[in-house]
Amino acid sequence: MTDSDNPSAQPPAGQPARRGAVQRGFTLVELMIVVVIVAVLVGLALPSYRQYVMRGHRADAQAFLSDLAARQQHFLLDRRSYAVSITDPASVNGLALTVPASVSAWYAVTLVTDNAARPPGFVLSATPTAAQAADSCGELNLDQSGNKSAAGTGACW
Repeated sequence: MTDSDNPSAQPPAGQPARRGAVQRGFTLVELMIVVVIVAVLVGLALPSYRQYVMRGHRADAQAFLSDLAARQQHFLLDRRSYAVSITDPASVNGLALTVPASVSAWYAVTLVTDNAARPPGFVLSATPTAAQAADSCGELNLDQSGNKSAAGTGACW
């Protein structure tokens, strides 16, 4: 079989393509269709991805609040009062902890303690900051009784 018998054979370099030869590649229309499809997929996926990321940041904050609450209960058993600070050393009634970067980048964590009340109590709060402020759950709270609440709507805890 010679090249003249094969219609899909490429002509030698420098010679024009023969009529009827099969062209390879994409047309502009095909390329634009692919671009539109990709744009639609990105448009649908990006909001879902943002919500997924926010839920991950919220889970980090919830885990940290739960850890702080457990440490507060241990502090109460040892000292007969709750710690008044997250970061201060134990010598000045603090928990001597640092807020992890995975939490502090997205939430401002606060501790309010009432040791004068009987029984004493505390409320831990995580207020969303930066891009996390758009989270529908808003501020997360946890108290000494284990009551969990959120300022926003939805299944936040």
